[in-house]
Amino acid sequence: MRRKPVVAIVGRPNVGKSTLFNALAGERISIVKDTPGITRDRLYTDVEWLDKSFTLIDTGGIEPDSSDIILSQMREQAQIAIDTADVIIFLTDVKQGLVDADSKVADMLRRSKKPVVLVVNKVDSFAKQQADVYEFYNLGLDEPYPVSAAEKQGLGDMLDKVISYFPESAGEEEEDDRPRIAVIGKPNVGKSSIINRLLGENRLIVSDIAGTTRDAVDTVLKRNGKEYVFIDTAGLRRKNKIKEELEKYMIVRTVSAVERADVAVLVIDATEGVTEQDAKIAGIAHERGKGMIIAVNKWDLLEKDNKTVNEFTKDIRDTLAFMPYAELIFISAKSGQRLPKLYDMIDAVTENHAMRIQTGVLNEIVSEATALQQPPSDKGKRLKIFYTTQASVKPPTFVIFVNDKELMHFSYVRYLENKIREAFGFSGTPLRFIIRERKEKDQ
Repeated sequence: MRRKPVVAIVGRPNVGKSTLFNALAGERISIVKDTPGITRDRLYTDVEWLDKSFTLIDTGGIEPDSSDIILSQMREQAQIAIDTADVIIFLTDVKQGLVDADSKVADMLRRSKKPVVLVVNKVDSFAKQQADVYEFYNLGLDEPYPVSAAEKQGLGDMLDKVISYFPESAGEEEEDDRPRIAVIGKPNVGKSSIINRLLGENRLIVSDIAGTTRDAVDTVLKRNGKEYVFIDTAGLRRKNKIKEELEKYMIVRTVSAVERADVAVLVIDATEGVTEQDAKIAGIAHERGKGMIIAVNKWDLLEKDNKTVNEFTKDIRDTLAFMPYAELIFISAKSGQRLPKLYDMIDAVTENHAMRIQTGVLNEIVSEATALQQPPSDKGKRLKIFYTTQASVKPPTFVIFVNDKELMHFSYVRYLENKIREAFGFSGTPLRFIIRERKEKDQ
């Protein structure tokens, strides 16, 4: 299984974390404003450099104004980066110079034994500011890389250094074909309780305070002679967190857990119903093409009549309309209700996520579909589908060769997807389609 390395940016407020993030993301994703504490939705993005791709996480966000809070905030950010990232970019600011908080966080990063790339931002002219950059050698974090995130200067050398820390096989994981399942969801929906119940022992500490689970714990479970790796998305280290922050860190941790999984189990609290926050978390797994199971926990606590399941199902399908393929199960971690069925579902979704369809069979289905419903046309020109092949798995990805990409409307791709699903199932897994253009004479 391929896993992208995770790189996190850590640094004091206003050193330019978001500017750097945007420069690397190639678009202005996070909102950069002068108001400290603006929460940014997009905390992560995929970056490619040379032939390596990685997930970049911005740990910035809530930025208080008093200096002791800044330090504790930075420690929190650094801790998250240490827990979840493969490489850490520690960003400092040449104009503010070396500050006490920088040294304290540098100590933490050094002790973590994680690779750290020290970056000095806002260096407009290396010749003039050379001495100021050298001051950062005092942090004891190896050589400082001068950059100007705003001017996009010096980023190449910095990225070369970042990817030099990726393992040789970055993206290639050792031969481990055990299904990897990330259990994701808001705090307190019962993620750890589900894993504990499956384990039959209290391996993870569970209590009622949001954010008490410690680090991401990989738990290996054995059932019927088959091993499964459960990745628990960790909560936080301290309990007196303000809500937005909790939410943000949870997203950072979800990204790094989902990155390592084949299948994500999104846990929803039956007593709260499905929320926007659930949709945000589900979106992370959807964007990354993971197999998907929605587990509605605490189902035993609900007063039910014969309509409850249907109404709840409709709410979920409406709120998570972008993933109609997701499997749905109603469970109770407390009573163990339907938990064995969760395993069967994980098996089925893992299989579908890695399923390959023979090219001949695939083309039969596609030509049957085009015979049933003619491809769209525009100004007298009709879409022709020459050939379809499956390029990869996890998620199943299909390449469709056509005469004119412009004519391949989204709705027709959706129609073909439905036909392929009717024929082969693929429940619980997203399907990806790549449309390629070929001229008639290339045939």
